[in-house]
Amino acid sequence: MDKRKKIKVVVSMIGLDDHSVGGVVVSSILRNAGIEVVYLGTYQTPEMIVQAAIQEDVDAIGISSHASNYSQIGELMDLLREKDMDDILVICGGTIPKKQIPRLKEKGVAEVFTPQSTSESIVNYIFSNVSGANGGSNK
Repeated sequence: MDKRKKIKVVVSMIGLDDHSVGGVVVSSILRNAGIEVVYLGTYQTPEMIVQAAIQEDVDAIGISSHASNYSQIGELMDLLREKDMDDILVICGGTIPKKQIPRLKEKGVAEVFTPQSTSESIVNYIFSNVSGANGGSNK
């Protein structure tokens, strides 16, 4: 019997990024791994994503990014800190330039998954880093 906690993740695109394929594919991968997914879709503001995280009581937020909306990801991280929600694991994925990855991590993004990342690496990262899921420590 699987003793892992049921994990719940919000998956979304932020700002004017309308590239939804990555978010849809990752949502499917996570669901197949037994993770509950709340898919918000495109054109979400940082405030909308934080509100959904509150309403849905999620363990993690996944942002699929294919546009230069990195300041909005920073705003999302700031909002989570302001609301004392910085225990929520935030990961990003997509065509994010290498030079942008350290900047996102400085803002508090836990991990960035580029297009070369495997499904297994994403799922394992979430299970290993969400509190209560297989002993994870939440960052």
